[in-house]
Amino acid sequence: MTPITEVEGRRLALSNLEKVLYPATGFTKGEVLHYYATTAEVLLPHLRDRPVSFLRYPDGHDGQVFFTKNVPPGTPGWVTTAEVPRVEGPARMVLVQDLASLMWAANLVTEFHTPQWVIGAPGEADRLVFDLDPGAPASVVECCEVALWLRERLAADGIEAYAKTSGSKGLHLTAAIRPAPSGRASDYARELAVRAERDLPRLAIHRMTRSLRPGKVFVDWSQNAARKTTAAPYTLRARPEPAVSAPVTWTEVEECRSPAALGFTAPDLPPRIQDHGDLLAPLLDPARAGTLP
Repeated sequence: MTPITEVEGRRLALSNLEKVLYPATGFTKGEVLHYYATTAEVLLPHLRDRPVSFLRYPDGHDGQVFFTKNVPPGTPGWVTTAEVPRVEGPARMVLVQDLASLMWAANLVTEFHTPQWVIGAPGEADRLVFDLDPGAPASVVECCEVALWLRERLAADGIEAYAKTSGSKGLHLTAAIRPAPSGRASDYARELAVRAERDLPRLAIHRMTRSLRPGKVFVDWSQNAARKTTAAPYTLRARPEPAVSAPVTWTEVEECRSPAALGFTAPDLPPRIQDHGDLLAPLLDPARAGTLP
């Protein structure tokens, strides 16, 4: 029988709680749900008012993995949804606004991905993001070098950047900006990525061409486009182990000397949150948003 639980007055059917989703550590679906329940206080503010795309992996990373952007069949009527404009026509997407919605979505076994804009102003970016993706043998260590370069350049333009792990091999840099057209944010991010390749020719590349990427860090500026999404802070990822896209301090970035130094899994996050709080909390403060030059 599927267990029924109540979350904030909403009845939820939680299924297959003993199912192992992360074979490298034996981490179960029940533990996934527990992780999201215990990190909801810091996760939800970064999801709220942003249409969520789900990367679902109901049988683990080595099973079927697929994106869901439209409202999934069977979504409860109390889950908030909104119409979202798209090039191919409007779609209705989920907004994860509260703990009950978060736990319903977590029961689908998903990564959470969000755009750089809120539902009230689609296509008006209030976030700037760089996805730093290393090409082997480069690793997150090289990503940290590029991140520090980007941090300085952004600061020179009055934009304060924050870092989080991707939950895979790389690093994400993100900053709060005063709302601006996504195209303008993309252009600015691309200019910085081009400068990074020029100033760090042995380390950084702004082009996606696979043959150019071994040993370098791809500075992916394209996720600033209105149609693109990025893995949300604190989301679990579809990996062999329960890897998390975890916020990190700039000291950790500066001192990173091995990939293991910035590899975080679900059990690591509660003590980190207790020690640091939400390291990305400044992104939620409009007064700290920078202005694109």
